[in-house]
Amino acid sequence: MEHPGPGSGGVTLDSVLDRCTFPSTATADCAFSGGADSTALVVLARRAGLHVTAHHVDHGLRPESAADAEQARRIADRLGARFVLHTVEIDPGANLEARARRARYEVLPPAVMTGHTADDQAETVLLRLLRGSGSSGLSAITPGTTRPLLAIRRAETVAVCASVGVEPVHDASNDDRDVWRNRVRADVLPLLSDIARRDLVPILTRTADHLRADDELLDELAATIDPSDALALVAAPAALARRALRRWLTEDGYPPDTAAIERVLGVARGDHVACELHGGRRVERSHQRLRLVDPPTECD
Repeated sequence: MEHPGPGSGGVTLDSVLDRCTFPSTATADCAFSGGADSTALVVLARRAGLHVTAHHVDHGLRPESAADAEQARRIADRLGARFVLHTVEIDPGANLEARARRARYEVLPPAVMTGHTADDQAETVLLRLLRGSGSSGLSAITPGTTRPLLAIRRAETVAVCASVGVEPVHDASNDDRDVWRNRVRADVLPLLSDIARRDLVPILTRTADHLRADDELLDELAATIDPSDALALVAAPAALARRALRRWLTEDGYPPDTAAIERVLGVARGDHVACELHGGRRVERSHQRLRLVDPPTECD
C-alpha cells in the first residue's frame, strides 16, 4: 500500500503562495538548479511580486551539467528572472556530496533562498536520526524567509511547474542510490509511510518543530552559564553544561564532537588540567577558570 503526498489536484499558485514565507522585500536571490522545487520557488517569488535573480551552480560533476545549466537559463528567462551562472571545481573523492554543498554555498549570496520543501524536512529528520543527532540536529531545517517553501509538498512544486507550462530540469544525480538522501527519499520514507498506513511527512515535520522549540529553550538556559567558569559548569545540569560548551567551542560553524565535550567537562571537574581539541586547540584550567588556547602559528 502506498501513501504518497498530495497530488496536483486543486493546486493553484495562490493557494500554494498563501503557505509560503517570502520576505517583504523588493528583490530575491534564489538558488536555482532548474529542478521542480527551485523552479516553483522562482515562480512563486515572482507571483509574490519579487524581482528574482536565479543563481545556478555548475559543479561540473556530470557530463550533462552544461546542458542542464543552459536549460535552467531558458527556464529563468521564461519566468522573467535574471540568471547568474556560477561554476565551481570539486575534486573527486570522499564526502563528495558534502563538499559540493559547501562549494555551492560559498559562491551563492549570503541570504539566498532555497526550494526546500516539507518532504526535504522529513528526509532531513530521518537522515539526522541515522547519524545519531540530538535535538539540535533533529530540529532539522529552520523555517524562515530563506526557506519559503518549507510548508509546501514536493508534489505541489511539480504541480506549480505544470501550471505555468515549464518542464523542469531532471538532475540525474538524484537517482543515485549510493547517496543517503536519495535512498531515504525513494525507499525508507515510502516504506515507513506504508508501515504506518499514513503519510509520515507531516508527522516528521511536526516532530522537527517540537524539537526546535525545545532546543531554543535549552539554548536560552545554557546561555546563562559561563562556559569558562569550571565551578558553574560542574554545578549545572549536564545537558546544559554540554550545550554551553558546545556554543563556546564551535569554530567556523562546526561544533566539537561529543568526545571533545566530555574531555572539557573532565577538565572542569579537575580530572585533568588540560585537554586537546580538534585542529590543535586546547582547553586549560587555572584557578577554576577554563581558557581556550589556539594552536601556535608558524611564526610563534
